[in-house]
Amino acid sequence: MSSDPLRALVARWREDPGGTYRSWFLWEERLKNFRSIRRGLRTVVDEIEAGTFGTAYRGSSLEIVVESIAEQRQIFRGADHAFLWKPKLRIPDIYESPDNQRAFGRFLDASCCGTCAEDVVAAIHELDRKTIKGVGPAAANLLYFLHPTLVPPFNTAIVKGYNALTSSRVKLGKWGDYLAMRAGILRIVDEHRDLLSNDLGAIAGLLFDVGQGRYPAPPTGEDAGARDAWERDLAAVRAEAASAQRVLDAQRAGDVTHTQVQGWLRDLGHALGFRVWIATNDRGRPHEGRELGAGCLDTLPAWVAGHPGVDAVRLIDVLWIDAATEDVVAAFEVEHTTSIYSGIVRMLDLALGAPERTTRGLFLVAPDAREDDVRAQLERPAFRQVRALGMRFLPYSELEKNREAMARFGRGLHPIEAASRSFTP
Repeated sequence: MSSDPLRALVARWREDPGGTYRSWFLWEERLKNFRSIRRGLRTVVDEIEAGTFGTAYRGSSLEIVVESIAEQRQIFRGADHAFLWKPKLRIPDIYESPDNQRAFGRFLDASCCGTCAEDVVAAIHELDRKTIKGVGPAAANLLYFLHPTLVPPFNTAIVKGYNALTSSRVKLGKWGDYLAMRAGILRIVDEHRDLLSNDLGAIAGLLFDVGQGRYPAPPTGEDAGARDAWERDLAAVRAEAASAQRVLDAQRAGDVTHTQVQGWLRDLGHALGFRVWIATNDRGRPHEGRELGAGCLDTLPAWVAGHPGVDAVRLIDVLWIDAATEDVVAAFEVEHTTSIYSGIVRMLDLALGAPERTTRGLFLVAPDAREDDVRAQLERPAFRQVRALGMRFLPYSELEKNREAMARFGRGLHPIEAASRSFTP
């Protein structure tokens, strides 16, 4: 056991299959949501500036963004609670007060535009001076997805973990306390640079696990007996690893299914004569004895590489590209369990950035049981553009049942369109 108790704790946490490091921070789908959340926050700012944001959380552009954050596994569950309108308490007061709403919009705008820690901290101080009822450090969860190396996430468990680890007395609901905690977190990361990422989601995950009681906090004194007891308690976490591994394996099973569907679309695209692009973070996944990206494009066409949303386009699950014109013939987002919202936004980045080179072939591919979820998302006012683009729903069952016949007898997009369903009445 290391002579540095915190170092020993971090090392154990990194090895634990049920801890947030392996189950969330290293989760490949985690980073795919960052750009869509950033874009969603920009939409919130634009609507507030235009006076069209509205007076309710439900159905707003903010709800879409926060739902996408809340889907980021355990550490962000309940992230929407701080933004839900509580009429008896009249909090958070950004729905009924136009002045407060505009102040909140300026806070998000300054954070979106900020490029350094000073910019973000200044935006926090400016919001804090407005003393808007119910708008506290929970808003840092929004900032984390804008500046993950500058701003740590925030919730009750993270605060409890930080206080237990550092013997601090950080309180919930106060920006001053949050900024003090942020300073302490940065010091911990700096002191353990070889074990902790500069993405502050990592240290936040460790604090979350301590705050949830998964790991005991190390003793702060020199009591040898207390140190021995702590080491025994920490070692006991390993005994729970088998159960945690089963949970992680179940989560990975979803990833395998996602990969399998990408493989179907890859093979079908090749059979129909298209060149195929696999998302950059998926191409190395094993699939049927070889890498998923085998035989696919290594680079996107030059026109896409110069596209303003290229970072998002690279993460679209599957693209079919015309071999002669290099136009994108079809784009597919496979939404097995992940946020429907983020997939929609990635395809919007592609279609709206170069509509003349992207055809009508935009498909959300998901289990049959998710069709109602997909339709409900597209009914939101924020997605009016999507309906105009003719995005379609392709259920797993239709793809699995018909893909071989499509490959043998199909031409162009007609087979895949016939198997898919329109979102328009």
